[in-house]
Amino acid sequence: MKRKTHLLRAKRGVSPVISTVILVAVAITVAVAVSYWMGGIAGQYTRFEKLEIDNAYAVRDTVLGQWNVTMSVRNTGSTDSTISAVYINGKPGTEYAVEITDDATDVTVASGAIVTVHVYIDTSLFEAAPTVEIKLHTAAGLDYPQMVTLS
Repeated sequence: MKRKTHLLRAKRGVSPVISTVILVAVAITVAVAVSYWMGGIAGQYTRFEKLEIDNAYAVRDTVLGQWNVTMSVRNTGSTDSTISAVYINGKPGTEYAVEITDDATDVTVASGAIVTVHVYIDTSLFEAAPTVEIKLHTAAGLDYPQMVTLS
């Protein structure tokens, strides 16, 4: 009888401390895996556009009779952005005979890229060298304003 009791005691399981450590390690591993998986899914649905106008200046071209406004536009967002319209002092560029970058109607700025945008405005519209607000409007419906002095 003593021998059977001794054999039963020799077949013990894993200690409670070791089993707790194993359970915690497995739980942490699963949590990290789920976190990376959810982060990848969330990244696909949270893309955004953000344009920044680094600098802008205007030069008067007396030969062509127009202002040449040059803007350096940087896309710091996570998705490509398309500039679809220009507003001058709140009015659409079509009222001012504005051209964007050599007759291009839409200008696409890739994520992380810098693009030089030229806006051509007829000088007869602004003779006295005022400061105008030029607003770049994107296909996503966002506006990016910049004050420019025509000089």
